Amino acid sequence: MELARNLRNDPVMRLEPSSPRMVDRASTVAEAVALMRREHIGCVLVSENGTLAGIFTERDLMGRVLAVGKSLETPINDVMTPQPETVNPRDSVRAAVRRMKSGGHRHLPVVDDDNRPVGMVSAKRIVRYLVEHYPAAVYCQPPDPTAHPASAEGA
Repeated sequence: MELARNLRNDPVMRLEPSSPRMVDRASTVAEAVALMRREHIGCVLVSENGTLAGIFTERDLMGRVLAVGKSLETPINDVMTPQPETVNPRDSVRAAVRRMKSGGHRHLPVVDDDNRPVGMVSAKRIVRYLVEHYPAAVYCQPPDPTAHPASAEGA
């Protein structure tokens, strides 16, 4: 199969990782959230002297800050996920998918050999990659006029 071969052979850079958005380890949660809102992103990388120290995600905000009543002035270092799972630009797409699946991650930092962030791979980028392999199956499906939802959507 072409997809299976491509998953093994295509490097992570084929996914066109987004540029890494970073805050320093000394930053506050408020600064990280402001960057996330401004850039419309779900996570930021936390750096120390240019290398990856951790990741701060929407899940971290909800579970480690808001749910426990911590202040937005809390240092990001106290609530980030330290030493997150990463991929190298030369790793295969398959390796990235496996790491995301095994850890339940929606984002993976892409780091060079010196642990400096060079990008971010998201589940959206993985889906886009898969759609490229099956465009007709994804884009050309006619709606089923006989299908009706079991219950009304919305509030």
